[in-house]
Amino acid sequence: MSMQYLHTMIRISDIDASLDFFCHKLGMVETGRHEYPADRFTLIFLAAPYDESQAKAQRTAELELTYNWDPEAYTGGRNFGHLAYRVDDIHATCQRLMDAGVTINRPPREGRMAFIKSPDGISIELLQKGEALTPAEPWISMENTGSW
Repeated sequence: MSMQYLHTMIRISDIDASLDFFCHKLGMVETGRHEYPADRFTLIFLAAPYDESQAKAQRTAELELTYNWDPEAYTGGRNFGHLAYRVDDIHATCQRLMDAGVTINRPPREGRMAFIKSPDGISIELLQKGEALTPAEPWISMENTGSW
């Protein structure tokens, strides 16, 4: 089994203030931005400075800033989102975890993404390496459980 740590997601309330802090003050570099008008949020990916000669695949893990267009007060750690890992086979990984007693909070119904939680309630996103796998049971019909 191989895994690659991808990113940590935090929710932000002000894009300009956050970019000023993370980029201008801390020195991080914006590596990508995606707008989702239908779902009313923006994702901004940041990375620590890296040698320009390194390939994108060689970069270290990124910080994902999630800006929800509709204001929300973040309390009790709600601004922290999740840890993310890329896995070689999302179906096999989820099955192995489930067999070990781990609850699959958001199953990989589309063969691409799942969520689990650590014993302390930290949300962990698992993402399929490469293209999504062909949707399969038991994942297709499995409902979400709890929060993720």
